[in-house]
Amino acid sequence: MIRRSSEKTVERHEHKFEADGFITVRSLINSDEELNGSGRVFAHTTIQPGSGIGYHIHTGDTEIYYVYSGRGEYNDNGELTAVGPGDVTFTPSGCGHGIKCVGDEPLELIALIIYG
Repeated sequence: MIRRSSEKTVERHEHKFEADGFITVRSLINSDEELNGSGRVFAHTTIQPGSGIGYHIHTGDTEIYYVYSGRGEYNDNGELTAVGPGDVTFTPSGCGHGIKCVGDEPLELIALIIYG
């Protein structure tokens, strides 16, 4: 199976989890069935400078970010740390996270949410 770029669902979210600004989410899969019931998100996310995804807690799922460009400030259960290209974050069920773009260029990441 091949997912052409034109087939991706693209959404703009403002103030995601009460964060400043907006993010753009391009779904790399379009349904839970494409992950065989193992997850709900596999997406390319763009966070504009000064924008972010607010702190939130995961319950019943795990989220992984792979940062491939830009600079961010990652909130890992209340601990702030810088992230950049090649970094991977991991937020298991019961833990929380948030991220914001702190550079002059957009922060680009791949997000994966799996169940369990």
